[in-house]
Amino acid sequence: MTPAFPALHIEPQTMPTIGIVGAGVAGVTIAQRLARSGQCQLVLLDKSDSMVNGPPICHLHAGGNLYRDLPEQECLALLEQSIATLRFYPHCANIRPTVIAVPKEDPGSVATLLPRLRTLQQRYAELVQQDPANRVLGCPQSYFKVYRREDIEALQGRSYAAQPEALDDWMIPVAQHLDLDRVQWPLILVQEYGLSVFRLAANATLALQRAKHCRLMLSTQVTQIREQGGGWRLGYEQPGGGRGSVQVDYLINACGYRSGTLDDLAGLRRERMVEFKAAYVTRWQEQTAHWPELIFHGQRGTPQGMAQFTPYADGYVQLHGMTDEITLFDQGLASSCDTSAQPRLAGDLQRKLEQGWSDAMIEQRTNRAIQHIARFLPGFALAEIGGKPLFGAQQIPGVDPELRAADVSFVGHNYARSEIVKASSALAVADAIEQQLNRLGWLPPEATAGEALSENDPLAVESLACTLAQERDYPSALAKQTGLAEPRIYGL
Repeated sequence: MTPAFPALHIEPQTMPTIGIVGAGVAGVTIAQRLARSGQCQLVLLDKSDSMVNGPPICHLHAGGNLYRDLPEQECLALLEQSIATLRFYPHCANIRPTVIAVPKEDPGSVATLLPRLRTLQQRYAELVQQDPANRVLGCPQSYFKVYRREDIEALQGRSYAAQPEALDDWMIPVAQHLDLDRVQWPLILVQEYGLSVFRLAANATLALQRAKHCRLMLSTQVTQIREQGGGWRLGYEQPGGGRGSVQVDYLINACGYRSGTLDDLAGLRRERMVEFKAAYVTRWQEQTAHWPELIFHGQRGTPQGMAQFTPYADGYVQLHGMTDEITLFDQGLASSCDTSAQPRLAGDLQRKLEQGWSDAMIEQRTNRAIQHIARFLPGFALAEIGGKPLFGAQQIPGVDPELRAADVSFVGHNYARSEIVKASSALAVADAIEQQLNRLGWLPPEATAGEALSENDPLAVESLACTLAQERDYPSALAKQTGLAEPRIYGL
C-alpha cells in the first residue's frame, strides 16, 4: 500500500515550483542559477545536513590537462566550463598553477601534450577577446609555459618567494625538491587551479540562504515519488520520524552517484556507472613555500598510475595515486542493471560510504600515497597522515568510464537529470536545464548572465568553509584560501 504523507504547504503562486533533489555541487549550482531569475519557487532537498558534501573536489580542470588521453573537444569544453565556474564562484579557487611531468619510465611523451596546449591557449585568447571578463586564468599568453632542465637547475639556488610574482617563483620549490633524473623533459606549467570543496559549499550556502522563493530542506530523505496533477509529489522523511510530502511542477535529479535511486523511485530507466575513489590528506610540516599542484602522468590502474600532489594551507597536501592500491579500488566501478538504474558497489566499498574507514586502512592507503609521490619528491617521504581520506562515489552517465565532461538528460516535459563527472561542468548543466525550462514554457526566456546571485564576502565564505571542514572532521587548512588572491593578469 502506498504510504500517506502529510503535504508540505507552499503558498499559492503563479510561478512554477521546481524541485531539486540533491544539494551537491550540481544541485546548488542549478538552484542558484534558477533562483537568480526570480521566476520560480525552488525546493532543494538533500539527506545530508549541509551542502556539497560528496566526492572529493580539488581541481579546476581548465583544459583537462590531467587527462592526456581525453579527446580535444572535451578538453575545450572543460576550459570553457572552468572559466564560467570561476566567474560564478569567485571565492572558491586556490589560484596557483599546475605542473605536468611525464615520468622517465612512462611510455608517453611530453611532446604529444604541446599541440593540445597550443589549441587551448588559442581558444582561451579567443574567449578573452570575446569578453574581457573571461580573463580569469591570467594572461592568455601565459596559459602555459615550458621548462627545460637547465631552466629548473637555474632556479635551484633561489629563495622562496614570499608571494609569487612571476611564473618562475612557483617553480622554485619544484626545482629544489624534484628528482630531476626521474622525469622526462621539459616540464609544463599550466593555469589549472585548485578548487576548494569547502569554500564552494560555503559560497552556495550563503547565497541560497539569501535567495527569495527558495526553500532549503536539508536532512531530508526522499522516499517516494509519484506523478500527480501534471507534476510530481515527493514523499520524504526527516530525523526523528518526521514525514511529509511536497508537490513540484518540475523535478531535477541532482543526486550525484545516487541518481539511480531517484530514477528507480520515479520508475525511469537509465544506464550509468559509479566509481568509488579516495584522496588522502597528508601534512608536510617543514614546507612553507608556495607550491604549484604537481601531476606525474602514468597509466591508470597500474602501479605507475598518475600521481597528484595538491597543496593547501599550513603544509597540508592532498594526494591521489591512480592505482588500485591508492585512489582506485578493486571492484570500484559498478554499472546499472536491467532491474535498477542505481549501480551497486561492492559491499566493503558501500560500507565505507556509509560508515567510514578503519584507522588501519587510513594508515595503509595514506602511506602508500606518500610513497607514490616520494618517488619524484624524495623529501616528501617525511610527510605524515593529516586526517581521514576524502572519498566518495563519482557518477559516470552512460557506459563510457573515460567520460569527463558534462551530461544532462531530460524525460518528458518535467524531469531532468544533472549528470556531471567534474565540478567544473556543473554550470554547463545548470545552463542547459534553464534553457530547457525556457523552451518548455516553465520559465520566461531571459538573458543568461554568467555571475552569481550576489557577491559573497570572501571572509564570510572562508569562515563558514572552515566551520564546515571541522564539522566534517577535516583540517580547516583544506578550507583556507591558498595561492594568490586573484589571477595575475600579467602572467602571475
